[in-house]
Amino acid sequence: METQLYQIKRSSGFQSDWESFRSFISYQARLEQLDKTGALSPSPSLFDLRARARQEQTRRHSSPDHVDPDFLQRAIRKAQDALAGPKPPQPFVPTLDQLRLSRLAKDEEIEERIRPKRKPLPTSLPPDAEAEVDALFRKRGVISKVEREQVSHEDISRLQPCQWLNDEVINFYGQLILTRAEESKENPGANGTAGGRKKPLNAHYFSTFFWSKLKGQGYQKGRLSKWTKKIDIFSKDVILIPVNHNNAHWTAAAINFRKKRIESYDSMGMERGLVFKLLRQYLNDEHQDKKKKPFDFTGWENYILPNTPQQENGYDCGVFTCQFLEALSRGEEDFPFSQANMPYLRRKMVWEIGHAKLRDEP
Repeated sequence: METQLYQIKRSSGFQSDWESFRSFISYQARLEQLDKTGALSPSPSLFDLRARARQEQTRRHSSPDHVDPDFLQRAIRKAQDALAGPKPPQPFVPTLDQLRLSRLAKDEEIEERIRPKRKPLPTSLPPDAEAEVDALFRKRGVISKVEREQVSHEDISRLQPCQWLNDEVINFYGQLILTRAEESKENPGANGTAGGRKKPLNAHYFSTFFWSKLKGQGYQKGRLSKWTKKIDIFSKDVILIPVNHNNAHWTAAAINFRKKRIESYDSMGMERGLVFKLLRQYLNDEHQDKKKKPFDFTGWENYILPNTPQQENGYDCGVFTCQFLEALSRGEEDFPFSQANMPYLRRKMVWEIGHAKLRDEP
């Protein structure tokens, strides 16, 4: 019966040799007997250590020489039942596709921790802010002032749907960006974040008339050196410039000292070689004027963001430009908005102009 039980055990996965098997069933039989009696019998060695020593000399195994046949019968039936029963599940071995998907999921988790995905922009302002925007559209006369900039009800009406923005709205918004940058100088945001958004950089904003003078008159005739009598642009992180192309289209440009880039952001995706050319010339002229030597362009590049958000109509270019400049002032490398967000962003800009401050949330 021991042999029969051994063969059954082997067929069900038992891998040890015969001697180990005999030791195993002897041990199992002893445990079963102990389970019935509920206690171990006192060992003779507790009474006579010498007798224990003599007994060990005459025995080679700790297991009993004979296993009860009834135990073997029960063990055989149990082994046969186990063999005839449902097979245990096979160990899980992932396929190559499963391994690839698992690795991809881990990579995405790491990416999310390093660069959390932005939440989509809302479709509307909070109800109280929406009511304020409606009230601002109904107001007449001067709507708001900041530094030397102001907008009237005629200007603010340009932020109604399907309207082209004018210099007054864009320059007012640029001043809001500049004011925020000036107020944040004590806590520069080169790499920091606040409320899930990057903090403002040490930025400077040139008004819409800067490009007109640079293109139309040049550095000397346009007297552009006077624009920077009180600032050192070379100490800034970024210079922000709205660009008006022939009074027909707005784009954004930037001189990014942190990244060593001349940047152009066009919501119509057009070639802007002249922007790069004139801003490089300006940098050199300004450096020659203020530092008395040519500007070192080593490592600098002309940069266009491959996936710059694109407009899908003929009037939202000014809103895109303002939002490009605002994001660039915080060191963003891409933009979380698209054409679908323009209605919301127009009303958000009305609120910001009316309160003469940028909202902290997107």
